[in-house]
Amino acid sequence: MTSSNTRRKPGRPKEGPELREVILDKAELLFADYGFNGAKMRDIATEAGVNQALVRYYFGSKQDLFDAVVRRRGSVISGARHVLLDELLSRGVAPTVAELVRCYLRPQWEMKNWGSNGAAFVRLQARLHAEQEEHAFRLRREVYDASVKRYIQALSEVLPEIPKEVISTRMAFAVGTYMFMLNDLGRINDLTDGQVGDLGGAALLDQLETFISAGLAAPLNT
Repeated sequence: MTSSNTRRKPGRPKEGPELREVILDKAELLFADYGFNGAKMRDIATEAGVNQALVRYYFGSKQDLFDAVVRRRGSVISGARHVLLDELLSRGVAPTVAELVRCYLRPQWEMKNWGSNGAAFVRLQARLHAEQEEHAFRLRREVYDASVKRYIQALSEVLPEIPKEVISTRMAFAVGTYMFMLNDLGRINDLTDGQVGDLGGAALLDQLETFISAGLAAPLNT
């Protein structure tokens, strides 16, 4: 018989996969809002309805928890990119630059619209990409590099006149551009004196696809 001291609190998820996901969700929101240093383990535990010892039991240190948060949805984005690229290449017709760019960007846009936690992860991702610490570099490489490099290879085959190292450099520019715009940091209303208004997700994605595709395919400087 369960004692009153160990009885599960009303509304608290059962321990196991469900509780693990609750902790990840709450950590994701706090890391997105306050960054790695600003988010506190005690606050994450409180939001998840557990004690800190249980958070550490599942994830270890705060760094381990942060890494688990990044890997969880980062792997979803990378996996979706692989799937979309496979589908594109399976047609038997060479893809266009714009098609490759669209397939690369789509998972990010879908993630942003995946509820409050999807949007939080996109903010967290932007924080991670701004970090200069070596651990952040290793984590980004682990989660994203395999899919990014596949797109670089595909772009190199579509744009044989442009050296692969140039395409790789331009892809780095593209990452910075879409991360900036995805987090609503672009000054579209400021620079258009408010004439554009709220550029919705689909319209923003269309314009960003056009912009990045043109940059990737731009002729080499002579």
